[in-house]
Amino acid sequence: MPSTPERLVVSNTSPLLYLHQVGHLDVLRELYGRIRIPSAVQLELQAGVEQGVAVPDVQALGWIDEQALTDRLLLPTVIDLGPGEAEAIALALSSPHSLLILDDRLGRRIARLAGVTYTGTLGVLVKAKRAGLFSRCTRHRAASRYDDASHAGADRDELERGRRSLINPPGSEEAPS
Repeated sequence: MPSTPERLVVSNTSPLLYLHQVGHLDVLRELYGRIRIPSAVQLELQAGVEQGVAVPDVQALGWIDEQALTDRLLLPTVIDLGPGEAEAIALALSSPHSLLILDDRLGRRIARLAGVTYTGTLGVLVKAKRAGLFSRCTRHRAASRYDDASHAGADRDELERGRRSLINPPGSEEAPS
């Protein structure tokens, strides 16, 4: 089910954290095969470890690769954009037809303006659900745990639409419990 090998899939820090915290980091591998992260994302994850945050050990996973930027000119120069978001956007820009996974509202706006295809954590979870990777019980647990996660800078309407979609597939008549 992974996307075609030639498509570069780049992730920012927050989707890795959120998916790890809800116990579904593996859906990235199931849906996309290999994931690339820029060096700044690896540094942000390491900072999380040092602060006692539960973060995935991406170095131990054989399907997430760190990739240093080769062209720093691709870095967006926006003051309010964090280094992880900036490098993730730049890495996605370096490869035509790439997919960028990030949740930050400003980062998504910049990606859209730059013509980068992107999705967020909820988009990944919804795609996994539609691909049959979750049972009904797992969908409820993921939606509940996702609600508990911190989403600084995330679009609340989009979060709620995604949460509802996790619980009730399109066309489903099941009521959320």
